[in-house]
Amino acid sequence: MSALPTPAPEDDVQMGFFNHLGELRKRLVRAVIGLIPGVILGWTFREWLLGYLTLPFTQAWRKVGLATEPKLIFLNPIDPFVAYLKIALITGLIVGLPWVFWQLWAFVSPGLYKKEKRLAIPFVLLSTLCFTGGAAFGYQIVFPLAFEYFLEFAQTLPSGIAIEPTIAMSEILTFEVRMLLAFGVVFEMPVVISFLSATGIVTWRQLLSFSRWWIVISTVLAALLTPPDVGSQLMMLIPLVGLYFLSVLLAFFVRPRKRKKE
Repeated sequence: MSALPTPAPEDDVQMGFFNHLGELRKRLVRAVIGLIPGVILGWTFREWLLGYLTLPFTQAWRKVGLATEPKLIFLNPIDPFVAYLKIALITGLIVGLPWVFWQLWAFVSPGLYKKEKRLAIPFVLLSTLCFTGGAAFGYQIVFPLAFEYFLEFAQTLPSGIAIEPTIAMSEILTFEVRMLLAFGVVFEMPVVISFLSATGIVTWRQLLSFSRWWIVISTVLAALLTPPDVGSQLMMLIPLVGLYFLSVLLAFFVRPRKRKKE
C-alpha cells in the first residue's frame, strides 16, 4: 500500500527559484523603506543618542578614577559624520523592527499552513521584544563591566611610563553597535527554535540531545562575538546556554499534537 502524499499548505503556489529571489528582493526593499522614519529620528537626536550610548563608558571612566574627564576624539574630519550615521542607522533598525519582522514573516508565510499563519502577530511581537531585550541586556549589564575592565589597564608602570586611554568616537561606536546587534540576535533564539518546533522541523528531544554540542558552540561564539576578556565572554555564554534550554522548554509546549485516531 503506497504512502499517502503529504498535504501541501493551503493556497500553496509553486514558485521557481527566480520567483523566490524576486519575492525576497521585494520584501528587502520594503523592509529598508520601513527603516527610513527611524533613521530620520535617529539623525535628528544624534547628539543626545551619542551621549546615551556612551553613558556606560563615561560612568566606567569615572568609576575607575582616571585623572582626566572622559572625552572622545576623532582622527579624520569625516569620522563624526560616520559615527552619527551609525547612530541613525541603528535607531532606524530598532524603531523599524516590527516592520522588518513582518516582512520576514510575509516572505515565509506562503509555505505555511493556515494554523501556522496565525502565529504572525505573536512572531512579530516576540521577535521585537527579544531583540530589544538582548540589546538592553548588552547595554545595561555587559557594557559597564566591559568598559570598567578595559579602562583599568590605564595605569602608571613601575618604570614611570603612564598608560592613558585616548578613545576615538568611531571605534567606541563600532564596538557598541557590534555588541548590541550580537546580543539582539542571540536573544532571538527562543523565537526561532519555538517556530521550528511548532512547524515540526525539530523536536524538543532532538534539541535536548544536541545541548552538549550547543555548549561547545556557545563557547566559541562567545569568544568570537565579545572582547577578549573572561567577564564579557561569560556575559555572552550564560545567555546563550540559558536561552537554549529555555527554547527546549518552549519547544516542548508548542510542539505539534498528534490527533487521536477515530
